[in-house]
Amino acid sequence: MDFSRLPETAFVHPRGENRAAIEALLSQVATRILDYLTGAADQTPLPELQTLSTIALPEKSGDVATLMATLDTVLSTAMNPAHPGYVGHMDPLPTTASIVGDWVVAALNNNMLSVEMSPLFSRLEPLLLREIAQLFGLGDRAGGLLVSGGSLANLQALAVARNVKLGTLKTGLLTQAQPPVFFMSEAAHSSIKKAAMLLGLGTDGAIAVATNDQSQLDLPALHQAIHQAQQQGQKPFALVATAGTTVTGNIDPLVELAAIAREHDLWFHVDAAYGGALMFTEAYRDRLQGIEQADSVTFNPQKWLYVSKTCASVLFREMDQLQHHFQVAAHYMNTEDDWVKLGEISVPGTRHADVLKLWLSLQHLGQQGYRELIAANYALTTHFTAAVKARPELQLASEPEMNLVCFRGCPEWLPADQWDDWNRRLQAHLLQEARAFLSLPRYRGHNWLKVVLLNPYTTLAEIERIFAAIDQFLAIT
Repeated sequence: MDFSRLPETAFVHPRGENRAAIEALLSQVATRILDYLTGAADQTPLPELQTLSTIALPEKSGDVATLMATLDTVLSTAMNPAHPGYVGHMDPLPTTASIVGDWVVAALNNNMLSVEMSPLFSRLEPLLLREIAQLFGLGDRAGGLLVSGGSLANLQALAVARNVKLGTLKTGLLTQAQPPVFFMSEAAHSSIKKAAMLLGLGTDGAIAVATNDQSQLDLPALHQAIHQAQQQGQKPFALVATAGTTVTGNIDPLVELAAIAREHDLWFHVDAAYGGALMFTEAYRDRLQGIEQADSVTFNPQKWLYVSKTCASVLFREMDQLQHHFQVAAHYMNTEDDWVKLGEISVPGTRHADVLKLWLSLQHLGQQGYRELIAANYALTTHFTAAVKARPELQLASEPEMNLVCFRGCPEWLPADQWDDWNRRLQAHLLQEARAFLSLPRYRGHNWLKVVLLNPYTTLAEIERIFAAIDQFLAIT
């Protein structure tokens, strides 16, 4: 091939003929990344992005300077979760090991579809996920898969649940005499209803059950919902609990829900995308008591384990169920006697080898490191919660069970119908005056402020700045 019309650095020459040019390019990129990350605290947690100009597909090759200019724009306008004042979402700054892992995996470009296309990674993933499933107490036959996000994890779990409980692997839903439904909390993640839609149940097939005053799935309401579904001729087949709701971080009563699932022969799935990290601690893992009785669990290391996106998992008590109730053969790939082709038992075929950055992060930090990080997060949460309670104008949505605090201002000198706007303006004030980004979710029909105390470099000083700014806003409004 004639490479004269391509940049010298278009590919890495397998015999090293352009090594010097590649090394210079990668060095520029690495320097820019380090400059950005080591100066993240001096930037804003949420930069403003002006409307992008019209994008035109380039006709001719560009030079390295053009690439670097594009990267400079990206770095200056991206969300900045490394900032100690970025406390609005479950988006951590990534572990160094996961950055390294992503870079290595991108360079290798292996495909997790089959063992022959990723000989190491396709063996490492089931071994590591088996250990994590054991940590969750799911039993000797448990295992799991890595997927690109919690939404896919929930979808895969509920697809297996549908096939196991309803026998729909081959015939689908057409042979069902009764409309299938499952139950979830009204505070569950939106991906649960999306899964119902994709599984042919329609979003109404995911029956939302009311929550109690602590944002947990209400048990009497669940009993009523199950009874009503049966009376209406529907076929309940699964129950979804949440361990760490997105808005308030609360945990559904897992022990009681597991018992209800057994009583009604329902598949018990726990969406612990965020809260599953507590299983890596000794001090807080009892908050997830009952999760060991789940048939499947969603757990996202990309959240409280600080692994760079994407890195999510779905765990199964009976890993063999994926082969019996989900697997679709890819006959164009060679088969290994001792290793399943992961692309046959997961929703996507081609997958990024996310297992490396997870494994490197676990090796680098260790379970002790994660225990200390989570303990520090809880200490900040206790301080933040106390500061909210010390101000009568502020109201908690619920008592925090994790490192999330959801609250809102209810200033008595304003009519209640103006409180939503007041909280919206407070969010903008905190970004401007305290350089702190708090998210503004809609919950129970109103605007609330949400704090996720996840960044290990967020200190008491940042929290004090936030409340000084809140006090200032209270005084001027």
